[in-house]
Amino acid sequence: MSSISLKLGYKYLRSNKGGSLSFTTLLAVIGLMIGISSLIVVTSVMNGFEKELEDRILGVIPHSVITSNDAIMDYGNLISEIKENNDVIDAAPYINIQGIISSSYDTKGISIIGIDTEIEQNMSIIPEYMIVGNLDDLSIKNSIVIGSLLAANIGAYVGDQVNITTSDIKTSIIGSYPTSVNLKIVGIYELKTEIDQFMTLVSHETGQKLKNINPNETTSIRLKTNDLFEADLITKDVLEELNNPLLYYSSWKDTHGTLFEAIKFEKLLISLMLFLIVGVASILVLSTVVMTVKSKEREIGILLTLGASSKQVVLIFFTQGLIVSLIGIIAGIIFGFILVSNLNNLITLIENLLGRNLLEAYFINYFPYHIDYAQITMICFISFVISIISSLVPSFRAIKLNPVEILRHE
Repeated sequence: MSSISLKLGYKYLRSNKGGSLSFTTLLAVIGLMIGISSLIVVTSVMNGFEKELEDRILGVIPHSVITSNDAIMDYGNLISEIKENNDVIDAAPYINIQGIISSSYDTKGISIIGIDTEIEQNMSIIPEYMIVGNLDDLSIKNSIVIGSLLAANIGAYVGDQVNITTSDIKTSIIGSYPTSVNLKIVGIYELKTEIDQFMTLVSHETGQKLKNINPNETTSIRLKTNDLFEADLITKDVLEELNNPLLYYSSWKDTHGTLFEAIKFEKLLISLMLFLIVGVASILVLSTVVMTVKSKEREIGILLTLGASSKQVVLIFFTQGLIVSLIGIIAGIIFGFILVSNLNNLITLIENLLGRNLLEAYFINYFPYHIDYAQITMICFISFVISIISSLVPSFRAIKLNPVEILRHE
């Protein structure tokens, strides 16, 4: 009888006019397909944007920084001790100074970063995003590298001289005055993030001069850890190993943590909203099975009279809901992957039709995507469970029908 239940469940999917699927069944399949594909596309794009932000921003700012209230002396030996920790990929001296950059055109507030150019390749992605010049050019005395947006704002280019003024005070026989120096622009980088507007790079030696510290001193030590999201815990362990009460640390979570928390929260909210589409599609599955039960009351009565068990009757309509759910989810997965892989072509087509750039306000000019297969599996599983529950509810209604009441009017 079970095989008959399965056959009847499949038969009830089809249209009375001989079509492969009835109209209500087709609506349920399309609803599920749209819901699943929308979830796949949106979550993949948001994962892509999150990954791009992680690469472009967290690839530049330090994972964590060890610093002190006074200049750190003999930092070379300290860096060697820090590197002994297996969770630390690399460490380098790091000087961060707030200042003002002035050209003949304009003046802007900036952050001046003193770096060790020899190991910067291991510490950040800046060397990969140099559009003019090279970080090695910082070995030239009194040189600086700036971002593309900052260069545009102050009207400066490679080869131009700019004046840098910091809040550090120099004292001489003629009095006290802010540190000011003229530097030559030797390179321009472009991350296409807000960092391009304010971050400038100088050699560590130039940074020492700006901070008025000795050649064997630095203000802080930058760490690159093997786990970005555990950087604070790793740095805390490093400080415990160093056992120096004068040292303390800060991590990227202190400066940019709220940005990534906001992205995760937004992704969660959008996913919950899109699951409403799946919920609507599940109601269509429920409606399809309800309508089938209503239209097949006579057949149900005959089956119950012939001795069919409640389990077998439930299986008929459960099979119908199961097949609809599987078709809709599989179609949604296929359609979702097709959309994701052709997303940029679709965006280009829409931009051509509208005559404007949809991403002109963003830090990248394309839609990034990152397919998280575990996330997609969870989406499909939850959607499948919702659809199955929706098909079970009307299936149990079928066994409550009284065959005597149904058949006495026939």
